[in-house]
Amino acid sequence: MKYNLFGNTGLIVSELCFGTMTFGGEGIWKAIGSLPQDEATGLVKGATDAGINFFDTANVYSYGESERLLGQAIKTTGVKRHEVVMATKVRGRMGEGHNNAGLSRYHILQSIDESLVRLDMDHIDIFYVHWVDPLTPVEQTMRALNDVVASGKVRYFAVCNWPAWMVMKAQGIAAMCG
Repeated sequence: MKYNLFGNTGLIVSELCFGTMTFGGEGIWKAIGSLPQDEATGLVKGATDAGINFFDTANVYSYGESERLLGQAIKTTGVKRHEVVMATKVRGRMGEGHNNAGLSRYHILQSIDESLVRLDMDHIDIFYVHWVDPLTPVEQTMRALNDVVASGKVRYFAVCNWPAWMVMKAQGIAAMCG
């Protein structure tokens, strides 16, 4: 397995990241995949045996079931927590209430706690903002992400599915906040 740095963090991850969108199969996610726990555990074991140390999930994948299955698979395989880099995401709708989606401080803080419970872990290595939230100012999102890092619940944060201009704006905000 080849390994690379995750950006300029010093964190070393496998070139291959194992994605878990097919774990669970709840609701609309059933069309993508519906792997049960035993199959998910077997895949995670095969991945770690092959040298993969980077795992990706999201709170919205099967409405949290993917996170739960991945966390259990890591425990069942006996892989030490410090030997894997765990990534999850926030943004998608996780319930019917008005504040159960988006990148508001409210939803980010709620989501990180719920993801930690489902994964049965004390921290997330990489916490991604999954999509753009047109209702929440980027400044609020960046401050909330900084706070979850400062709390120790998250080691690094990242973005996916954002336009380049928004990433640059977020970097500027992060630089100003120090």
